[in-house]
Amino acid sequence: MPLIDLPTGVQLHYLDPNPSGSKPVLLLHGLGVNGASWSLQFAALAEAGYRPIAPDARGFGQSRYPGGPMTVARIAEDMAALLEALGIVSAHVVGISMGGVLALQLALTRAQMIEKLVLVNTFARLRPERPSVWAYFALRMILVHTMGLEAQARAVARRVLPREDQAAMREIMIQTVRQANPRAYRGAMRALALFDVQDRLREIRLPTMLVTGADDNTVPPPLQRRLLLGILGAQQVIIPNAGHAVTADQPEAFNRCLVEFLDS
Repeated sequence: MPLIDLPTGVQLHYLDPNPSGSKPVLLLHGLGVNGASWSLQFAALAEAGYRPIAPDARGFGQSRYPGGPMTVARIAEDMAALLEALGIVSAHVVGISMGGVLALQLALTRAQMIEKLVLVNTFARLRPERPSVWAYFALRMILVHTMGLEAQARAVARRVLPREDQAAMREIMIQTVRQANPRAYRGAMRALALFDVQDRLREIRLPTMLVTGADDNTVPPPLQRRLLLGILGAQQVIIPNAGHAVTADQPEAFNRCLVEFLDS
């Protein structure tokens, strides 16, 4: 797909592998990666009749970074503008990690554009309870400001994809993160650290499913449970033997619960 110029002042790249699908599904990626990180979901969604749309956030993948502050509100508005540019009135919205934060922002500011909301290994406020998780985030912040994206990419990939049989996926992730704009990456990290809508979750009145990797050591399950307690009527699926990258760890299990929820 070519870059598309949006009224928000950014050129956004997106993947649209099944444009004839009957219902759009906006797929929002995690920090450092891009829309292609949803590739293991494309076929399942297309076979179920959906139209997966996976953009690269500004400064990531092939999307341009126009400069200026990186805020959650600004990145989320890019996604709403993309749907409008494609003539899409409403869509299901699925977000993992940073993408889940963007999905929450859209649920609060653009609820009329969302049919169903799927939040994957994400948070409303990043306040971990375990010291080890705080230490990990502190290390990431230090690495990205001192040693650059290469060191950041390797630290994140090793934590998110730790198994030996994930070596190939780990290398892909490292190469993908290295392509990000360093200023965009640092700005997005700061925006995520400042994000806090915990006290606004009751405003969300959308059919919502939380998907949690049982072994997520980046956004631990207790932190994700705050979303379940805050969003009225939300349901949660916990996928065993899956970490933060649940979409890659257990794609068949993830795809099954995703399609079942969207079809329900």
